[in-house]
Amino acid sequence: MLNISKNTVNQKVDLTTYKSTQTVFHKRHYKHFNRFLLASAIFGLIFIFLPWTQNIRGKGALTTLKPDQRPQTIQSTIPGKIEKWYVQEGDYVQKGDTILFISEVKNEYFDPRLVERTRMQINAKEMSVSSYQGKVKALNTQIGALSNGRSLKLAQARNKLLQSKLKVKSDSIDLKAAETNLRIAERQYERIVQLEEEGLFALTDVEEKRLKLQETQAKIISQENKLLASKNEVINAEIEINSVQADYIDKISKAESDMRTAQSSQFDSEAQVTKLENQFTNYEIRNDLYYIRATQSGLINRTLKAGLGETFKEGEELVSIMPQNYDKAVEMFVAPIDLPLVHKGEKVRIQFDGWPVIIFSGWPNASYGTYGGVVFAIENFMSTNGKYRVLLIQDPEEKPWPDELRVGSGTNTIALLEDVPIWYELWRQINGFPPNFYQPDTAISKK
Repeated sequence: MLNISKNTVNQKVDLTTYKSTQTVFHKRHYKHFNRFLLASAIFGLIFIFLPWTQNIRGKGALTTLKPDQRPQTIQSTIPGKIEKWYVQEGDYVQKGDTILFISEVKNEYFDPRLVERTRMQINAKEMSVSSYQGKVKALNTQIGALSNGRSLKLAQARNKLLQSKLKVKSDSIDLKAAETNLRIAERQYERIVQLEEEGLFALTDVEEKRLKLQETQAKIISQENKLLASKNEVINAEIEINSVQADYIDKISKAESDMRTAQSSQFDSEAQVTKLENQFTNYEIRNDLYYIRATQSGLINRTLKAGLGETFKEGEELVSIMPQNYDKAVEMFVAPIDLPLVHKGEKVRIQFDGWPVIIFSGWPNASYGTYGGVVFAIENFMSTNGKYRVLLIQDPEEKPWPDELRVGSGTNTIALLEDVPIWYELWRQINGFPPNFYQPDTAISKK
């Protein structure tokens, strides 16, 4: 039939004699086949001009909108040993319900009366503080008494000094008077001697005057001694003032030193009381931590530690709990090339695992079993899978998501973009071009 060889079969064999040949090459079938081809061509031509909604498809999972509504684990802030479980997997617990009881594994907390003994230490230290306060008060009283005594002693010594100075002044005047009397006595003696030589007075009168002169001279010497004694008293009074000051300064300084020492001991005891009170509070809180309680109402998913007597470190996960009330959301991952096409508030179609669905990605209105979502947040940093995470929430304008959904179930998402003809979408897919750059009307109006 291809005329490759010069030996042609159709010239030697009559094909028309065969039934199959008569059926295939019957001319009446050409007309119907041509009509089918023409109709198919017209339908295909019309089809490629139908509108097609460009979209971005992605995979994700069901999550919660708020971080505190997601599945979480309960840890212990202290190390311990499991003593008793109060729940089992699948139980529902209220916030504050006891999940398990643990005991101590550190030897410094083994004493069952640790809190009571710490309180006794606090009471003893508080009494010590009171004693030091009394000692400080007594020393302050002693310092006040010494200060008053010093004032009185100094006043007495200053009065004595003033008296000594006045006595020196009085003795000085008496000395001057004695010197005057001596000069008078000398002149009288000289005159009486001269008159005696002239025969006017007797020898006895001269002797009387000589005796009086000697008495006056002796009185001067006595008065000089008294004056020197008075000056010595002044010096002694000044020395006594200095001695009083030095003596009381020493006593007051010693009392103040004792007071400072007592205050230092008082402050140290107060610091120890504060430290013990801190320990007492820590011990009370630690005793309360022996009971692991639910942080919020929810369902016990899994116990991560099993058995009794099992020890664990602080911060280790003990049990997983799923909160009772949570706002559903879907996390969708898109490629970096498609990220500029996704905007907050855009519509997204979601297919949940386990729900029957018929999807026409380019004709969302013809799809069945999908649910509406709205872009709520877009992550600014790439995830570990090389894509960007987009958070979706339920579209309030469409039917609500099924109540039977569970956090962690898989989803397929379709982010709807611009409407284009089918021929354009086929051309784009064949050439590997990205979808048309798309911005919603709200974003354009903001500009």
